Amino acid sequence: MYKNFFKRILDFIISLLALICLSPILLVVTIWLHFANKGAGAFFLQERPGKDAEIFKIIKFKTMTDERDTDGNLLPDAQRLTKVGKFVRSTSIDELPQLINVLKGDMALIGPRPLLVQYLPLYSAEQARRHDVRPGITGWAQCHGRNAISWTEKFKLDIWYVDHVSLKTDINIIFTTIKKVIKRDDISQVGNATMEVFNGQN
Repeated sequence: MYKNFFKRILDFIISLLALICLSPILLVVTIWLHFANKGAGAFFLQERPGKDAEIFKIIKFKTMTDERDTDGNLLPDAQRLTKVGKFVRSTSIDELPQLINVLKGDMALIGPRPLLVQYLPLYSAEQARRHDVRPGITGWAQCHGRNAISWTEKFKLDIWYVDHVSLKTDINIIFTTIKKVIKRDDISQVGNATMEVFNGQN
């Protein structure tokens, strides 16, 4: 009952209230990033697979510039990540615009993180089960390593959540996420600005 009905209702109510309460912060961050990103804008929209692998556009605060090399290719993430962007990312403020995705029904507050569309053909049948539920702003994998763990472990944690969705689990994830945000744990993988690219093997 919770997974198929009450979860969506709670997601809508909580995300709406959160957007109203956080609107002053969102406005300030939007203006701050507009200038810090050197004209690249304050928001980042990208197609991601949602429930049943249906594609939607995720909304995040943009933490990098669009600077390119002499050949027109984007510079590495580490070089484009601004000081402001690094702070916004480390405090997870960049995730807040996804509350709009939750309102629209593209996402849930809790669920497997929505990954890149290009990864879809690389999943095993078991890994693809992460799309049996709506993707979330935070999830079980974020509570157990976030970007600091391997893809193999991340997928195992995602599937565990799919099989154990409950109000108790979601409350546990919310409080654990808050602790990790305060401590700024597991923001990136060693040697990467965020996390290494998934190639179907790692």
